[in-house]
Order: sequence, then C-alpha cells, then structure tokens
Amino acid sequence: MTGDAVPGHIAIVMDGNRRWARKRHLPAIAGHRAGVETIRRTLRHARERGVRYLTLYSFSTENWKREPAEVEGLMRLLEETILRETDTLVRDGVKLRVIGRVGELSERLRKAIGAAVLKTEGGRDTMTIAFNYGGRAEIVDAVREIVREGVTAEAIDEEAIARHLYAPDIPDPDLFIRTGGELRVSNFLLWQVAYAEMWATPVLWPEFSVKDLDDAIAAFASRERRFGR
Repeated sequence: MTGDAVPGHIAIVMDGNRRWARKRHLPAIAGHRAGVETIRRTLRHARERGVRYLTLYSFSTENWKREPAEVEGLMRLLEETILRETDTLVRDGVKLRVIGRVGELSERLRKAIGAAVLKTEGGRDTMTIAFNYGGRAEIVDAVREIVREGVTAEAIDEEAIARHLYAPDIPDPDLFIRTGGELRVSNFLLWQVAYAEMWATPVLWPEFSVKDLDDAIAAFASRERRFGR
C-alpha cells in the first residue's frame, strides 16, 4: 500500500460523548450535542481527503437501556440535526443514509429521516448514520428476509446474506475507527468489518480533531492489507 493511500469507506464508533459531558459536570445530552459538531468537521475533512463513504455509529439497539431522558434527548437531537443539516448536505453533495431498525422509531422521526434521505439522494458521497442499529440484528434481519423469499438452504451463501444487509450497495469499510479508548467492535457492522483496518484512540469523540482523522488515515496508508492471503 502506498503512503498516500486513502480509505474509500471509514466507519466510526463515536465513543466518549457522555464522559466528555461528565468531565464538565454537564448532562449527557450536552456531550451528544458536542458530538454533532465533531460529525460536521469530520465529514468535511474526510471528503476533502477523498473519502467517499462515512458510516457513524450513533445509537445502538442496546442504547434503549439508558436513562429515558437521555434516550428521548437523542431522538430529539437526531430529528433536530436532520432538519437543520439536510439543506447543507444537499448543497455539499452528500447523500444521507440511515441504517438500523428504523421501523421501531416514532412516526415523526421516521418521516424526518425519510424526507432527508429522499432530498439528498443525488449526492456523490455518502454519510450513513447507524441508528437503532446492531450488527447481530442486521444479520438476523437479513436471514429473515432470505427465508421470506423462500430461498433454499443450499442457495444461502455469503453473497446472499450480503445482498440482504441494510445497505448492500455500500462497500465494506476499509478503516474502522473507535474513539474513547475502548478496544471493542461493540456490535457495529459485524459482517462488513471482516477485513477492515482497525484504529483506536483515547480521544473522546467531541474532541476528535482533523489531525486525529489524518493520523488514522496515515496509519491505514502504512499498512499492508492481506485479506487473508
């Protein structure tokens, strides 16, 4: 791999919003709001570097276990952010995708998501938000859809499952970034990250800078990707 190689698709576990807020004696939602600002600059810089796809882990299927006030705040924050940012995404040529069990969200939030996805569909680059998402749930949903189609057991292979994932048209991530110091995949894109390069940082997501992104891309460029060979 050459020193100037850039990943076409970066997936990020945006960890550390709540810890960032606690350090400042703020409510958890303040950390999530600060994290939205980080998304803006990360998306902008990633596109400037030539990254075509950015997938962000925003709300997992396990996050429903959090305090009701925080969950409700996250739902409002997603809706507010979508309504505020859609025109900017259109202007900048960014297509919005939302993956996960979207059908379990409120009707109001589903409508906001649907309208934004439709309005941005002409974008050249893609930002995907994983919301009410779980990697295991995605695989379960894919298998259920295959069974509904009446596919025989012998006909089920890796390609069949991949075609039934939430976003089968998006290439697998080349680079998987996790902020906040943890070293776990945390049920994110379990199928898709099979051969992704991993990069972790102790930096909390609201403090993740363009230099941090450049460091991750530089680490990616320095590695030789073997794909099992």
